[in-house]
Amino acid sequence: MEMLEPVNGLPEMFARCFLSTLESTARVTDDGDAYVITGDIEAMWLRDSTEQVLHYLRFAPEDEELAAWIEKMISRQARNVLIDPYANAFNCGPNGRHGYEDQPKAGPWIWERKYELDSLCHVFLLALRYGEVTERTAFMDDVFFSAAEKMMEIIETEQRHEQKSAYRFQRFDCPPSDTLKREGRGTPVAYTGMSWSGFRPSDDACEYGYFIPANLFAAVMLERFAPVAEKLGHAELGARARRLAAEIRRGIEKFGLVKTEEFGEIYAYETDGMGHYRLMDDANIPSLLSLPYLGICRADDPLYLRTRAFVLSRQNPYYFEGSAAKGVGSPHTPENFVWPIALCVQGLTAAVPKERAELLHTLLTTHADTARMHESFNKDDPSAFTRSWFAWANSMFGELVMQMYEQGELEDAVQHLLDKGIKVIKCV
Repeated sequence: MEMLEPVNGLPEMFARCFLSTLESTARVTDDGDAYVITGDIEAMWLRDSTEQVLHYLRFAPEDEELAAWIEKMISRQARNVLIDPYANAFNCGPNGRHGYEDQPKAGPWIWERKYELDSLCHVFLLALRYGEVTERTAFMDDVFFSAAEKMMEIIETEQRHEQKSAYRFQRFDCPPSDTLKREGRGTPVAYTGMSWSGFRPSDDACEYGYFIPANLFAAVMLERFAPVAEKLGHAELGARARRLAAEIRRGIEKFGLVKTEEFGEIYAYETDGMGHYRLMDDANIPSLLSLPYLGICRADDPLYLRTRAFVLSRQNPYYFEGSAAKGVGSPHTPENFVWPIALCVQGLTAAVPKERAELLHTLLTTHADTARMHESFNKDDPSAFTRSWFAWANSMFGELVMQMYEQGELEDAVQHLLDKGIKVIKCV
C-alpha cells in the first residue's frame, strides 16, 4: 500500500489503529500458543478476537509468520469452545480469574460465561474467511471439527431452549442487563426453528431470546461451512449444517420480520416466537446494520435497505444525532453516546463513496486527540468517551480505510477531508 505522509489526521490514525491488535493485544504464550485480549480487559472474547484480526487476513497469503499466528488463534478458539461452548470470554490459562462471581460458578479457564450465539458464529467466520483467503485447509484438524460439532450441538439444543437446555446464568447486585430472568433461564420463548441466545454481542441480556442478527449470521456460517466439511471428509457434519441452517432460515422468515408503517417490512432485532418483538439496533456486531459486512446479504438487498433506513433513523431508540456526530449507540453505554464501530460498519455497508467520506471525517474529528478509536463518545462532546483501549474499534477503522483504498476511493476521501479542514495530504 502507498503510504500517506505522516502529518496530523488520517495517516497517524490509520497506522495506530490498523496495527493496534498486533502491537498491543496479541500475545504468544510461553508454549507458543496464541491469545488476544480485548484491550483494557485481560481476557479473550471469541467475538472480539475474530473481529480484531479480520483486517489482517488480506496479508496472510504472503506473510507466513502472520498466517501461522492466525492458525494458532483459530486453534485456540476451537479449544476454548471445547472447554466450554457456552462461555463468551476466556482466560489465558486455567488461573480461575473471573469478571464476576456468577452462578453457576464458571471453570478456571472462563472469564465470563454469558452465552452468545454470535460467539460461536465468529469462530466459524475466522476459520472460513482464513481458508478462503489462503486456500489452506490443514488447520481444520480433528480439534477444529470436534469444536464445529460441539457448536452445532449447542445451536441445536438452543432451538428448544425451554425443553432441552441446561444453561443458566445469574449475576447478583448488578444492572438487569447483566443477568437472566427466571432464575437464569431468560424470558420464555416458543419453538421457532431459530436458536436461542442469552446475551447480545454487547454482553447485555436479550430481552427476547431469538436474536435475529445472530440467527442470520448462524444460518450463513452453517451454509458456508457445509461444503467445506463435505470436501474434507465430514459429509454427515456438512449435511447436518445444511439442515440446521434451513431450519433457522424458516424461523427467521416466519417470526423475524415485522411490518412498519414508515419503512415497510423490516427485520426485528429480537423476538420470542410468541408475538413479542424488539425493534432497535445496537452498535455491536452482529447488528442489523452489519449484515452485508458479515456477508449475510448484499448491500443493495431491498429488505436490508428498508431495515437500514430504520436503524439510521430516530425510530431506532439507540440512534443519536448531535453536533459532533450522528450514529448508532447501545444500551450498554450512556444515552447519546455513539460507537465508532457502528460508524465504521455504516461506512463499510454504505452504497455510495460520499457517505463513507463523511463518516471518515466524523471518525477523524471525534477521537479526542488520542489517535485511537474508543468504545463510544458523546454525540456533542467527543472528549466524553468510554474505554480508551478497545482494540476491536481500532481494527474496524483500519478495515474501513483499507477498503476505501482498495476500492480506489481514498484519494477523493482525502480531498473531502482537506475541504473540511482536516490536515492530511494526498497519497504519494
